Amino acid sequence: MKKIIFPKALKKGAKIAVISPAGAVDASQLEKGIKLIKSKGFEPVLGEHLYTKFSNGYNYAGTEKERIKDINWALNDKEIGAIWASRGGYGCQHLIQHLKLKNFTENPKWYIGYSDNTVIQSYLLKKGFASIHGQTIKTSSFGVTDESYDLIFDILKGKTPKYSLKSHPLNKKGNITGELIGGNLALIYALLGTKYSFDFKDKILFIEDIGENFYALDRMIMSLELAGVFNKIKGLIVGGMTNMGDEKDNKEYEASFDEFAYKLISERISKYRFPTVFGFPNGHIKDNRPLLIGGTAKVKIDAKVKIEF
Repeated sequence: MKKIIFPKALKKGAKIAVISPAGAVDASQLEKGIKLIKSKGFEPVLGEHLYTKFSNGYNYAGTEKERIKDINWALNDKEIGAIWASRGGYGCQHLIQHLKLKNFTENPKWYIGYSDNTVIQSYLLKKGFASIHGQTIKTSSFGVTDESYDLIFDILKGKTPKYSLKSHPLNKKGNITGELIGGNLALIYALLGTKYSFDFKDKILFIEDIGENFYALDRMIMSLELAGVFNKIKGLIVGGMTNMGDEKDNKEYEASFDEFAYKLISERISKYRFPTVFGFPNGHIKDNRPLLIGGTAKVKIDAKVKIEF
């Protein structure tokens, strides 16, 4: 089993690269997050194409070459101590065949993001490096809690997260310890069958998503089943399922933890015995608490849920 490498804690004044590997952003959308980095004693260094816009069926933060240039700069520049994605969206799949880690392997650094950034995090884990599945610099329309950011800065300073949560009625009790993998379900699904897919054997899988029709959610869960994922994992953590279903007809489903989405997932995995957590606060939600992809998670599911790394 490959030993997972965790980046060193950042010292005050360390440089944090801010890049846009996928969707386009405006400077106004990042202003608060960049100020926060400064207020915590770090120096934000903006990628050359952070605010570039390139429309090609989707509003990307630059052409593929421009986004590849920025991420490879951030990964390999020896002065950069961590990399923070401005946002997700779509586009990270364009980059993974072109990522270079020559200097990164000598000086591993935290990569922070979620949503489409799951692709980059799966790539890094394949190479043996942990990352932070947490809030991007851009705050979404649903906002983000101060604690969501504070917990990320705690990790950057060398502290590992511990969580204690209320139990959900659909939870399956049990105690498990294992390497945490996963992120956005649509990207986990998109990577299935490729050499960039997560290795699911004996892992604890985390999933979250936003804006998927219920049939699309079911299709993705079915694909995981048909790929044998549920026979391989030792546990499942389900995070935010936000704005699922047809929003025009199902206003009641515009919740962060969509109960119908949870019901669909619960029914699909009912024949499997692995312990399961529903309602973990991570994903496209206001209370977006970071998880360590590649971290060893100790999970206890009973009247309360406790997760620590």
